Amino acid sequence: MERRPPRKPRERTDDRTIRWGVAHILASYNNTIIHVTDVTGSETIALVSGGQMVKADRLESSPTTAMSAAAKTAEICRDKGIMGLHVKIRAPGGHNGPNNPGPGAQAAVRALSRRGLRIGFIEDVTPIAHGGCRKKGGKRGRRV
Repeated sequence: MERRPPRKPRERTDDRTIRWGVAHILASYNNTIIHVTDVTGSETIALVSGGQMVKADRLESSPTTAMSAAAKTAEICRDKGIMGLHVKIRAPGGHNGPNNPGPGAQAAVRALSRRGLRIGFIEDVTPIAHGGCRKKGGKRGRRV
C-alpha cells in the first residue's frame, strides 16, 4: 500500500493575531464616506470618499463608486497591517435626515470583504432624534 506524504498544516489566523480596525461608513443619498480608524477610534488609518473616485457629483453615492472607494480603503489598510474590520454604518438620521443608509453602504461592505479583509461585527449607528425640534413640512406634512 502506497503511503501519501504528510499534509502541510494550513496557516491559521486566530482572532488574537489579527490587527483590527473600525470602518465608519457614512452612506447618505449624496455621498459615501469610508473612514477607517484603530479600535479605540483615536487614530485615522484611511479616509476615502465617493467624491475622490468620480468627477460627476451625481455619481458620488452610487454603489459602483462605493465599491471603488472600499477597494482603495482595503489597499491602504492592508499596507498598514490591518487584516480585520468592524463596520459601523451610519445614515444621516437625526432631526430631518433619512434614517436608512444610502445605496453605497451595502456595496462598500461587500467590497471590503471581497478584498480579503475579515469583517467582524456590522453595526448601525444612525443618530436618532429623541423629541427635540419640530420636523419641517408644516401642519399637514409635505404634500407631493
